[in-house]
Amino acid sequence: MKTSKLKIIDLFAGIGGIRLGFEKASNFNIDCVFTSEWNKYSVQTYTSNFDDLIIHGDITKINENLIPEHDILLAGFPCQPFSQAGLKKGFSDTRGTLFFDIERILIAKKPQAFLLENVKQLKGHDKGNTLKTIIEHLKNIGYENVQYEVLKAREFGLPQNRERIYIVGFLDNSVKFEFPKPLKTPTKVGDILDTNVDKKYTISDKLWEGHQRRKIANKEKGKGFGFGLVNENSEYTNTISARYYKDGSEILIEQNGKNPRKLTPREAGRLQGFPDNFVIPVSDNQAYQQFGNSVAVTVVEKVAEQMLKHIKIEYPERKYNTQKQFETISVSAKI
Repeated sequence: MKTSKLKIIDLFAGIGGIRLGFEKASNFNIDCVFTSEWNKYSVQTYTSNFDDLIIHGDITKINENLIPEHDILLAGFPCQPFSQAGLKKGFSDTRGTLFFDIERILIAKKPQAFLLENVKQLKGHDKGNTLKTIIEHLKNIGYENVQYEVLKAREFGLPQNRERIYIVGFLDNSVKFEFPKPLKTPTKVGDILDTNVDKKYTISDKLWEGHQRRKIANKEKGKGFGFGLVNENSEYTNTISARYYKDGSEILIEQNGKNPRKLTPREAGRLQGFPDNFVIPVSDNQAYQQFGNSVAVTVVEKVAEQMLKHIKIEYPERKYNTQKQFETISVSAKI
């Protein structure tokens, strides 16, 4: 059976940032046949922006054999702290970690390729042993063609100092994949800012005084921690995190004659490369957490463009599930 659309699955999907990057890179010529995300607020945002009828929950509880065939596996998997016992084994046993769920799906379904995204600290975790073992596991299950790179959002047109590791693998060893080169497009924070912003985003006198006091105290102790203050002419901001909703301290915007303000949720989305037509159906606090937890969509798009050069979209031997079969799988997976 021939197929004209690329089949992907979206694991640890969040609000769909990695998927969106692939959709843009493929000119929206993809079919997402399976999505997994357990956070109900993220699911709310995801379903407001993608036409999926079913979003599966906890991937650890889903049988890998029930997942539809696909061409590319996408996963921004959490790098949870590993136990001391796990560290002693050098992460040699992946069971008990969320990487194991990616591994078992790759073994069962053997997609043409995968893209994994994580914090840049994964590269140095346990003196590099964690990443080394992840790569070894991927090679041992047939993906000998594995590469990884730390990419910076500010080098791909986004005014944010966000660095993330991207791991790309192909089943075909003859593929000559190359990560995208930095675009070297000048960035400016003003490009993502609104001109008229509600006063509720201006931080209070008490919070502003606290930020300044803590920054001075940290400096005296030789620590660099403190608020990040930028204006429209700044080249880029600090990295936005999921905790931004708490006080906005990592990214504050200067205002003439007033205390600094936080980013609005829409500005936070733009900072990550989400378009203005991306629906934000949740509260500000939830939106900050979701965008902070998500990915730099523009960076994913450029990685995806490089990956798609090597994907065979049409080949007769692959038997994809029909929609009816998929609905049966979805019901079975929930039992």
